[in-house]
Amino acid sequence: MAAADSFQESFHRRWGHLRRAPVRALAWLLDSPDLLDVHAPAWAGRVATLGPVTPQVADWLAQLDADPALLDAAFGARTYTRLGLYAEKLMAFYFAQQGRLVAHGLQVRAARNDTVGEFDFLLDAGAQGLEHIEFATKFYLLDGAADQEFDALVGPNLADSLGVKMRKVFERQLALGQHPAAQALLARPVTRAHALVKGWLFYPSGSWPTMQGITAGHCRGFWCALDELDGVEGAQFVILPKLEWLAPLRADGAAATLDGAQLAAYLEAQFQDSGTPLLVASVRRNGEAVEEVERGFIVPNDWRDRAAEVRMVKSV
Repeated sequence: MAAADSFQESFHRRWGHLRRAPVRALAWLLDSPDLLDVHAPAWAGRVATLGPVTPQVADWLAQLDADPALLDAAFGARTYTRLGLYAEKLMAFYFAQQGRLVAHGLQVRAARNDTVGEFDFLLDAGAQGLEHIEFATKFYLLDGAADQEFDALVGPNLADSLGVKMRKVFERQLALGQHPAAQALLARPVTRAHALVKGWLFYPSGSWPTMQGITAGHCRGFWCALDELDGVEGAQFVILPKLEWLAPLRADGAAATLDGAQLAAYLEAQFQDSGTPLLVASVRRNGEAVEEVERGFIVPNDWRDRAAEVRMVKSV
């Protein structure tokens, strides 16, 4: 993908004035393409979309970046280490500021020790009751050896796939509002239930296949094994910490970067201790800032074999 056409480039153009990482992450959550195509028959009309960011919301984000007191108060003293919870908190803050949030993370129990499920978000749907939003931010790698498209999109740690996640969401989680325990808990009925899914998909270098059910303009990157690192373009790189996986990176110009040789040495050392792939951004310097150009997962050399073993076990 040419840099001029990349999501990173468009994000820097539109949101380059935002400096605070949580505000940039929130801008990405609101403005990035949905991962799932809202019009695809596969999702049977059960996919939510936030729609375009309005000028009013864009102004609000700029004001929040200048004075983050409200956002800081919403996060409180808690330190977030899990990306999913961090993204949920940002979205809960947005829905609350929009006056739509009724509940966030509301657990439903049939009995004291019997948890039926949890509503990610319950939003005010006016006279129609409540809208249940099941929210996820996902990062999947296309393992080209698999046959089924959604099941071929697997998490970097091989713990799940897009197919597994979506079956869980559509077959079980979106039905929570119809459970008797949920109906007894809520003052108003859940009349709508949708999945809101944001994220990035990563493809073997040079491969950008069209996939039914996936938004054509979704956020995407590459993945390759450590021994294929020489084929990755870029002169300077940054290892992205997990809480910075959402929005394209923008950091102070003093941020430490790695050249290709340093990146290879770092990854080799890391993979000796851990089999977990790492997300890497190639970066450029733009004035006093370092900006992301492209991103990709670098995986250990045995990752493909481990992915094949996982598929074999799940197929038995």
